[in-house]
Amino acid sequence: MDGAIRSPLPAPQPESLAVALVEGWRGEVCHVALTDHFGRFRRYKITDPSFHNWTGLALALRGTAISDFPICNKSFNLSYCGHDL
Repeated sequence: MDGAIRSPLPAPQPESLAVALVEGWRGEVCHVALTDHFGRFRRYKITDPSFHNWTGLALALRGTAISDFPICNKSFNLSYCGHDL
């Protein structure tokens, strides 16, 4: 493949919202950035795929015994602290 591996980016635009979705090994990783009136980051949030799937695990465990948790938890293979990134 020809072309640069890396290229410089322009400075962020002031008062902007940027959203990027990238594929992680457990699923979609979402990056959201807000800039202030100088173009500096005001807020930056990363949401890993496990964040959304914890609700699915809770629904899957409804009505089951607590002893079922370990096997269900391993079936979902969720991250406990955002290391899907």
